[in-house]
Amino acid sequence: MKPLFRSIAFVLGLTAISAAPLHAQAAPTKDIVDTAVSAGSFKTLAAALTAAGLVDTLKGEGPFTVFAPTDEAFAKLPAGTVENLLKPENKAKLIAILTYHVVAGEIPLAKAIGLGQGTTLEGSKVDIRFENGRVKIGQSNLINADIKTTNGVIHVIDSVLLPSAAETPTQKAAKVIELAIKRGVPLFNEGETDSCAAIYEVTCEALVLMEGVSGNDRLHIARTLESARAEKLTREKAWILRDGLNDVLGSLTMRMIDSKNANR
Repeated sequence: MKPLFRSIAFVLGLTAISAAPLHAQAAPTKDIVDTAVSAGSFKTLAAALTAAGLVDTLKGEGPFTVFAPTDEAFAKLPAGTVENLLKPENKAKLIAILTYHVVAGEIPLAKAIGLGQGTTLEGSKVDIRFENGRVKIGQSNLINADIKTTNGVIHVIDSVLLPSAAETPTQKAAKVIELAIKRGVPLFNEGETDSCAAIYEVTCEALVLMEGVSGNDRLHIARTLESARAEKLTREKAWILRDGLNDVLGSLTMRMIDSKNANR
């Protein structure tokens, strides 16, 4: 059986960060920020830390444990989410999200799993567990672990973390869209565009009736349905509906971030 984690090298994007075996580990020479930047696959995280004014914090003495989302992790967020978060007027929201990825102290993976959770600088707790053969940080999968730096340790994850809370109507609406897309994409890719369009259309119809959807989003959905129903080609119809769902999902995501930030 192959080991779950490699002790020789942790590969981040196109850059390998070498690590000696545990019994003779070389001392790190870079702090958390410089280690992430030199890896090459954390450009969005670096930009977000700069926009939030957190670079100096994570270059400080620490120590810190950082759950670092890759560029691909940020790309999983609804279209426009990152761009909106990087705007100066959304700095408080961005800080709340980024500090949810940081825990005070240097916590290696084995200890983190033993603790079962960590209290983030944002103030909420994040679960750390072994599930179905993988290590989970919240709802994210761990990619690489125990990357040592001069002021802490980095654990790399495959999606952006958002604080957990009791599910709200807005969250339920977002999950409905995510599920529809998850089911629709394989059908579309297999050429079953009519089935894909049908799933998206039913989802749009359901969203109009859901409590967590705003008036503006309902109007956008209605216009999306109108445009889609005027389209004869099912492939184009599916794309129209998918674009509409993406827009609403982005709107719902920003509202969830707003709500979390207001309750801090």
